Amino acid sequence: MTTATTLPKPKPRDRVLAAAARLFMGEGVNTVGVDRLAQEAEVSKRSIYQHFDGKDAIVATMLQEYGPRVVAGYFAADDEGSPRERTLHVFEALHEAAQVSDFYGCPFVNVATELRDRAHPAAIVARHFKEELTAYFERQAAAAGARDPHLLAVQLTLLFDGASASAAMRGGTPDAALQAAAQLFDAATASA
Repeated sequence: MTTATTLPKPKPRDRVLAAAARLFMGEGVNTVGVDRLAQEAEVSKRSIYQHFDGKDAIVATMLQEYGPRVVAGYFAADDEGSPRERTLHVFEALHEAAQVSDFYGCPFVNVATELRDRAHPAAIVARHFKEELTAYFERQAAAAGARDPHLLAVQLTLLFDGASASAAMRGGTPDAALQAAAQLFDAATASA
C-alpha cells in the first residue's frame, strides 16, 4: 500500500515572492497592493512586513530572485556552439518563451518602465540583469572578433528589448528579430 506524501507548504516569504512574481508580471506593479499580495500568498499583512520593509522591497527582492530563472534559458554555455550561435540562441529562446500565453515581455523592462524611477531598488535590480545580457552579448562579440564588441552588444540588447515588447503586444516574436540579430552579428564580425 502506497501513501501519498504531501509536500510542506512553502514558507510565507516564498509564498509572497511567488505571488508577487505572478501578480506583478501579469497585472503590473502599480495595480497590485499589499492587501492583494497577502490574500494571494495566503499570509497576513503582518507576516509580509516581518519579511519585507514594504512593497518596494518586495518588488526588488522578487526581481532579484525571479531574475536568474528568467535569464537561465537565454544564455548558452560558453562551450555550446559558436559565439554567433550562442548569440542567436538568446533570440530563439525569446521566441520560445513568447509562445506561452502568460508571456508579458521582459520583466525587467516592464518593472523599470512602470516604476519610472531609475533610483528605485527594483529598477536597479532590473538594470543589473540588462547589464548581464549586454555583457553576455559583448563576450560573444569579442570571441567572434567583432570590430566594436560593446557597440554590437548594446545594439543586440536594444533589439532584444524591442522584440520582447513586440511579443508581449502581439504574442510571439517575429522572425525578423532573429534575422536582424544575425545580420547585425554578421556585419560586425565580417572582417574577423
